Formats: sequence, C-alpha cells, structure tokens
Amino acid sequence: MLRSIHQLPFFSVRTTRIQTLSYYSFLCFSSPLPKPQSSFAPAKTLSTAIISWTFNGGGGGSGRNTIWSVSARRISSIPTLQPETVVDWNDAVSSSEVGDVGDDNYVDDRTLEEDTKRSIPVRAYFFSTSVDLKGLVELNKQNFIPPTSRMTNYIVLKFGNLATSPGPGAFISGSDCCFMVVFHYGSIVLFNVHEHEVDDYLKIVEQHASGLLPEMRKDEYEVREKPTLNTWMQGGLDYITLQFLNIDGIRIIGSVLGQSIALDYYVRQVDGMVAEFTDINRGMEKTGTFTMDSKKLFQIVGKANSNLADVILKLGLFERSDIAWKDAKYAQIWEFLRDEFELTQRFAGLDFKLKFVEHNIHFLQEILQNRKSNFLEWLVIVLISADIVISLYDLIKRSL
Repeated sequence: MLRSIHQLPFFSVRTTRIQTLSYYSFLCFSSPLPKPQSSFAPAKTLSTAIISWTFNGGGGGSGRNTIWSVSARRISSIPTLQPETVVDWNDAVSSSEVGDVGDDNYVDDRTLEEDTKRSIPVRAYFFSTSVDLKGLVELNKQNFIPPTSRMTNYIVLKFGNLATSPGPGAFISGSDCCFMVVFHYGSIVLFNVHEHEVDDYLKIVEQHASGLLPEMRKDEYEVREKPTLNTWMQGGLDYITLQFLNIDGIRIIGSVLGQSIALDYYVRQVDGMVAEFTDINRGMEKTGTFTMDSKKLFQIVGKANSNLADVILKLGLFERSDIAWKDAKYAQIWEFLRDEFELTQRFAGLDFKLKFVEHNIHFLQEILQNRKSNFLEWLVIVLISADIVISLYDLIKRSL
C-alpha cells in the first residue's frame, strides 16, 4: 500500500572522517554505479570513510529516528578524468602522489641541502693597523702560498691538507682545508674556518701585529660552490655562488672583504671627529666661544689627514687587482663584491665627512689666529703705554 507523498521518508546523509571526495565520487544509493567510459580511468583508492544515514519515519510515526552506520573501505571503481588529475581541497593524496605533486618542493629542499653542504663561511677581522708580513711568512713557510701577481700588500696561508690545491677537481667546502688572507694594513680574512677555531688563527697573526685596537671589527660572508651552475658566478644576498673556489678567487674575495672591514674602522674614526666638532659647534651656539686649544686642534688635523692617506694608500681602495686585470671572470667577482659592500659609496661618504671636518678645522684655526693676533695687539699697546709712562716719568724727574 502506497503512502501519501507527504508521508514519504526522507534521508539525510552525514559523512565523518572523509579525506577524499572527487567530483564524480558522489554516490547515488538508488542506482548502481556507472561503468567507466573510455575517456575515464579508475580513481585512486579512497581512504576509509564512515557514512551515516538518518531515517525519519515521517508524520504519524513514533517520531524516533533510526541511524545506521556503514563503513566503506577501498572503493576503487569511482571514475575520474584521465587527461589530468583533479584534486579538490578536501581530496586526500596517497603517499605515491606526494612525490608527484610536490616534486618542486622536493627539488628545492634537495637543492637547499646541497647548497648547505657546499657552503664556505668567510670571516673578516680588523684588530690592528699594521702587520709584519715578512715575519709572519718566516714562521709559517710550510703554509705560505706564493703569489701569482705583483701585489705585495697581503699573503695567503693554507692550513689543513697541504697536498691538494683547490680547483675544478677539488672543493674547499666539506674539506678540512682552510685559508687565511693577511693584509699589511691589519685585515685578516678566514675561509672555511669554524667559529670556535677563529681565535687560534688570529693568535698566529697577533704576535706580528702592531697598533692593536681596543675593539676588534668583524664581518661575515658566505661563498657557495655549485659545479652545476650555468654561469661562472651568481650573486645573492650576503653570499656569492661559484662553480668552484680556487686560490685566485680567495685572493679576490679576500681583498674586497679586507678593504671593507678596514674602511669600516676608518669611517668610525671620522665619525668620532665629526661628533667632536658637532659638540664644539653646539657649545659655540650657546656661549659664543669655544675652549679648544691649538694643540688639540692640530692633533685632529693630523688624525684626519692620516686616515685619508691610509684609506687611499694602504688600503688601495681604487687600485684594481692584477688578477681582475688578467681574467674577466675574476673581474666580474671583484666588481660584484665592490658593489655588494658599497665601497665606492662608503668612501664618498667618508670623503664628505672629512670635508666637513676640514671646514671646521679652518674655521677654528681662524678663530685661534684672531685670538692670537688680538693678544699680540694688546701686548703692543701695553708695551707702548708702558714706554710712554716711563718717558713721562723721566721728563718729570729731570724738570724737578
């Protein structure tokens, strides 16, 4: 006996713990599943799903709801599109698909791990204003690498496996070889040296250094070796990637880092002079005078001139490396690192500050000179007045 339409039972479907439901995965429980067509292929096996049906007996019934729970496992006959895999937000991906979907991430992780293995730490230090390179070579002849150019303001020392030399067949990264580039103006650049070993290498140079600074300057950089690199070099943020790092590359990178860390010291020295003159100018603004004597002023003049001479002559900031002249590859590295550390811009800032110091020095010198001239003028006036008084005294005494 048929029931009326309003008394027909209705079903509500509630799904829990369903990880994957594709577009064609909606089940019609009143008809069998359609057979896959030629343009379709079997879908991936679905994970376990728990499907619950709630049956409502309709009006006139007892009002109680009956709930059945059915577990569906490994449903693999649901058709999906063959040309490409369509994955919804709620679709689960099997372990075999993880590698396919995330191949780019997997390659990136592998590349990052490879770059980490090929990473060479570079540390630059500046703790003295002069180093005796000859004495340093005499005590470390077995570690000394002879120069390949006429540059004599630095030396390269190698530690570790002294039999091998870095080149296309050998890589510094991952090896026990480390290099130390020492400059006569006081900079030291360490390649492939761990941080806990830095003090041991600095002590080697310290006994040949003079003019030790109260505070050591430090800078860090990174070189990455990548033999599969399409170009000779590739720059990055705080690192440079090369196909391989050899002695010439160490010399080029070391020279720029050595100049950079030393230039930072001289910039700070000039900043101190600028701050001192700023305080003097502020005092003059309030009191209308200043108390600096000529000796102190001359000391500042000598300090400013020596700093400028050291930057130009000792550091050789505008001298192009001989290695960069001979090989365009190393010239590319040299130019990139100079731009990376902004050597030209920093020297321009240093020169501008020195001009400010020079202007203040000339101004204060004129004031001191005027003070001296005024003193001499008053001294002459006093002497003339004394001479007049003495002459008048003699005339009065003779007249009596």
